[in-house]
Amino acid sequence: MLNQPASEIELLRAAYAAFNARDINAALALMTADVAWPRAFKGGFVRGHEEVRAYWTEQWSEIDPHVEPSAFHPEEGGFWSMCTPVVRDQAGSVVADEHVGHRFTIDRGLIQVMDVCSLPSSS
Repeated sequence: MLNQPASEIELLRAAYAAFNARDINAALALMTADVAWPRAFKGGFVRGHEEVRAYWTEQWSEIDPHVEPSAFHPEEGGFWSMCTPVVRDQAGSVVADEHVGHRFTIDRGLIQVMDVCSLPSSS
């Protein structure tokens, strides 16, 4: 079993907190300059800080997501987390509320790639 470096878990917790607080600058400070980030509701990826900023600005004008990680699991090259995103439309109605996985690649203490993934099956 891989160790769970506290610093990497704290990095991911800080990233989720910054996202939920809509603090783009704080979130981007936790990412590599060439970060690859999924366009979860639109498909594809954005790359780099300015594309992430533009995507989140657009996303937050359309929906109001709040993502809470409930567990972090190490894997070679990074971590995956189990999350429960609650997504509301601009009127406040819930449009999504289900468990998803997020896979992170971390490079030199910063998030390099995030991807939405299937959760592993229960044993």
